[in-house]
Amino acid sequence: MNRKSLSLNVVICMMAIAAATACSGERAAEATGNLPIVLKEQGSFSVGGRVVEHGGRFDMAHCYDANGQSAYGDHACVYYQIPAKVRKYPLVFLHGGGMTKRCWSTTPDGRDGFQNIFLRRGYGVYLVDQPRIGEAGGTTDADGNHKGRIVPAYNSRAKFTLFRLGEWPDFYTGVQFPKDSASVDQFLRQGAMTIGAENRDLTADAMAALLDKTGSAVLVTHSANGTVGWRTALRSDSLKAIVAYEPGGGRFGPFIFPKGEVPEAIPTYWGPIEPMEVEREEFMKLTNFPIVIYYGDNIATEPVTDAGRDQWRGELQMARLFAETINRYGGDCTVIHLPDIGIKGNTHFPFLDLNNVEIADLLEKFLQEKGLTGFAN
Repeated sequence: MNRKSLSLNVVICMMAIAAATACSGERAAEATGNLPIVLKEQGSFSVGGRVVEHGGRFDMAHCYDANGQSAYGDHACVYYQIPAKVRKYPLVFLHGGGMTKRCWSTTPDGRDGFQNIFLRRGYGVYLVDQPRIGEAGGTTDADGNHKGRIVPAYNSRAKFTLFRLGEWPDFYTGVQFPKDSASVDQFLRQGAMTIGAENRDLTADAMAALLDKTGSAVLVTHSANGTVGWRTALRSDSLKAIVAYEPGGGRFGPFIFPKGEVPEAIPTYWGPIEPMEVEREEFMKLTNFPIVIYYGDNIATEPVTDAGRDQWRGELQMARLFAETINRYGGDCTVIHLPDIGIKGNTHFPFLDLNNVEIADLLEKFLQEKGLTGFAN
């Protein structure tokens, strides 16, 4: 073999090695979720809301007077990202009470949140701040903001209790939550104060308006805004599924039942878990698409004086009654208590916990089973 042929063979061999190495590296990156996210588009917008007019005549010399002006508020704020190769149905993420859309973006210890996890898997994502909170902090409610005063929210230990992290400052044994002080600090800074009274119907109106814009989508809710998912179904025909993480909140986030079939409130140490009544034809709209509900670990099985563990005992019990009622009318609603399927240690925020990829896999398995994972043409 002459030197020229030898050199050519060496080059070909090196190119083959480089290609194999690149493919191997890409497969490794894909396995660990580190592939670059390639977006087709991203942006933000407001949706829903109200405009309140103030009487009088506007005076340019006194431009901060209310006379002759309008107040804009009560809208939702939406941030969205659409990957280059996108699945047919986007995921719309709605936070729980007292939180913001930030809870879906990054975990307290800096890992990918559901936003990036599902972007990497080809889903368009819409992250929502409900009206009167976070970046949607405008309100037309003149009396709901402590008469104009902002007061400190002394609730750090309450969050530790109600979200079932443990008994301050100790975590429950085996809890799936980052336990270093920096992560706890980040978590406690994710909440936001509500400007004006929380209004679940107002939020449901905004979510229905959002679905008018997105078209068919899967709604993912958390905690007290689980009820917004049910109420959105009464206002929109664009829901392909609802995924609800620990829905509840007693009278602040009630499950809904058809008229004449409302169960009694369930007493807990936190307070009563109260259902909400709707007309039967309205309730039947919840039978038009699949629903899955997830609850985490460290939920009491008998009444206890721990407000957090006992509240979620009542919520889980009410969720099962809710699912039974939907299924009796021909619907498809499943309640999954994660410890019952061998997934232990999850808190009230399973999508932030250390095993959030495992939790995301469960969500995607549900979507696959319901035929909702295909790519757009």
